[in-house]
Amino acid sequence: MSIEILNEAGIAADELDEEHLARLARFVMDRMRVHPQAELCIKLVDEPTIATLNEQWMGKEGPTDVLAFPMDELRPGLLDEEPEEGVLGDLMIAPAIAATQGATAGHGTLAEVELLTTHGILHLLGYDHAEPDEKAEMFTLQAELLAAFGSAATPPPPG
Repeated sequence: MSIEILNEAGIAADELDEEHLARLARFVMDRMRVHPQAELCIKLVDEPTIATLNEQWMGKEGPTDVLAFPMDELRPGLLDEEPEEGVLGDLMIAPAIAATQGATAGHGTLAEVELLTTHGILHLLGYDHAEPDEKAEMFTLQAELLAAFGSAATPPPPG
């Protein structure tokens, strides 16, 4: 699996462990049975950059926490078939927004970035939360993955 982390947000290495983030991404992709040769790029960006991308691609004003840009429309592998090879896509994560959200949630920046990374990978794999049943499925899976990884951002499943 190729996982590239690009720190374009100016976050110091001691503030956000990029190797830890790559281990989480690899763990989530393994659990979701993504092909071992799949590629993922995670870009840590500042608020103006993610605000521009949010407006350009989502038609929404202002910054957001994470944006997912799927490439080859890979889907989770099934137990009885081989997963597809290809480029999973790109995630854009705004650590400054994660810091605020993490403080509000009481679990800190790293835990929030873990949550956003997991959430973004699930979006790249076709999961969504526009409808209540989709949200329940995605957020339950997200919580299970974070708990299995041992994240501090393990929220309770939606009920």
